[in-house]
Amino acid sequence: MSDATLHNARQNPDDFAVSISDSIESFIVAVTEVAKGDEPDSAVPFLLLEVSQLLLTGGRLGAHEDIVPEERYEPDTGPEPDVDELRERFAALLDPVDVYSEVFDPYVPRSEPVACRISDDLADIITDLRHGLAHYRAGRIVEALWWWQFSYLTNWGPTASAALRALQSLVAHVRLDQPLDELDGLDTDSGVNGDGDEERLAEEAGKVMAAEIAGPLGLRELRGT
Repeated sequence: MSDATLHNARQNPDDFAVSISDSIESFIVAVTEVAKGDEPDSAVPFLLLEVSQLLLTGGRLGAHEDIVPEERYEPDTGPEPDVDELRERFAALLDPVDVYSEVFDPYVPRSEPVACRISDDLADIITDLRHGLAHYRAGRIVEALWWWQFSYLTNWGPTASAALRALQSLVAHVRLDQPLDELDGLDTDSGVNGDGDEERLAEEAGKVMAAEIAGPLGLRELRGT
């Protein structure tokens, strides 16, 4: 089967929609389970795998022809489920490596890096995915696909890509025995270039060593030692 056939919903719209929704629902269930903290030793590797798989689904949506919704205005999906608890659970689970720096758009000249949080990223991604899933479960299949495609291009795709880079970098630091740089109190309320010192958190004591975070975040087993 050619790529054009694979990514053309008109060839097999039902199969395409089911495949996309199954992948999205699987991601939501899996990541929600990780957030419970029952298996903290496997958290980072598991998130690396889940976000990677989600981005494959996003790639299928991004490569697809534009999906046009059936209605002019988006139907109301009702109140959005609260993700604050999930966000807080991930913030605690991933401390002290939750905050990382990222360039928002690599095609904007001289873009400044911004501070992000993996916990915020995961909560925002799930919010977008659940919104489309509400359409899907209500039988508005095209609306769901449109929303997932649109929000992949505008929000959850870039967010998941940034989170994946952070997770992959974290794994690489541990496996290659490379200590992380000093965090210097980096937080999402401050810049990453030293500006706004009065708004920054208290400096992290010393350096966060990969050897110190490997065990609690489930990376020691990846070392093969």
